[in-house]
Amino acid sequence: MWPHIGARSRRHTDGVRQRAQPWELSGTAILKLVSVVMKVSRFLLLGVIASVLASSPGCLFHTRSLQVYVNNAQMLTASLDDLVNRINTEAGKVRSLEASVNIDTTVEGAKKGEVTDYKQISGYLLIRHPNMMRMIGLFPLVRNKAFDMVSDGSEFKLYIPVKNKFYVGHNDVKSAGSPLENLRPQAIYDALQLHAIDPDKDIAVLEADNPVEFDEKTKQVRQLSTYVVDVVRKDTEGKYYLQRKVIFDRNDLIPDHQVFYDKQGSVVTDATYSAFRYFSDVRVPTVIGIKRPQEGYDITLTITKATVNGPLTDEQFALDQPPGSQLVNLDEPNVNAAAPGTAPASATQPTTSHR
Repeated sequence: MWPHIGARSRRHTDGVRQRAQPWELSGTAILKLVSVVMKVSRFLLLGVIASVLASSPGCLFHTRSLQVYVNNAQMLTASLDDLVNRINTEAGKVRSLEASVNIDTTVEGAKKGEVTDYKQISGYLLIRHPNMMRMIGLFPLVRNKAFDMVSDGSEFKLYIPVKNKFYVGHNDVKSAGSPLENLRPQAIYDALQLHAIDPDKDIAVLEADNPVEFDEKTKQVRQLSTYVVDVVRKDTEGKYYLQRKVIFDRNDLIPDHQVFYDKQGSVVTDATYSAFRYFSDVRVPTVIGIKRPQEGYDITLTITKATVNGPLTDEQFALDQPPGSQLVNLDEPNVNAAAPGTAPASATQPTTSHR
């Protein structure tokens, strides 16, 4: 057995009681001593490291000041009621839109940090209030269809000629295929439109924010000044959730950013608006950036020509399945019908980059 070190007295085999020697410490005293030694050692180690860094001829770290550009102009002010009225007024101005667009698409790869930038394609965009939308993409030079999709707000149709597939289903149903197969016209429609706030089912909340962003062109960090209108919506079960945020730049009080959320609080669409122009006395953003993080793709639409509030017929939103194409019913994946024939070869090759 281990001897009882630190006892005030101990008995030897000969029965003689002896006093504890000065070097014999109790268990508690030993723990305290170890703790003191560790603290002293830590401070000594930090001192040694500091001395080495200070005397090192090389530079192991570098401290620099980060210049943040702050706009000192007088910011415009508005109340929550003012901003809600602006949203509802702007939402009612565009009843229909027919536009020529350039389409840039980026798709996340299977590997982390890998994205695929598809060559810019041109196309056409049709919108009719309240929920009708059609978008056609054309390959450059040959002008063949890259895709054709339409939605009535509930259901959608998507034709991809290079795959010879015709997708149908409800807007909230996802495909197990590539991110581009999860393009949904309703998602793009929601991002393009500034929707009115309905007082019967929406609650608007105002917050002021000063976000910081990095300008890629000027390589400067800028501090912005914004108003954010949070739109809280009641679902069919009577529960409230954050449906979207509408963000105003306080330089001009123009809404230039919308973020949409699902009922779990995750971002489904992040849309930005810039390069505003007037068409038929209606202000329209001509560059619309749409990020869909859950599907893994980004789309930038650049409007080159537009007609606002012109007449659009039902036939312009009709999309029938082309003969010989494969029908893919996303609502009933087990009964999809394979069409005869071979899908045409791809008309373009994407370029892959790492970010």
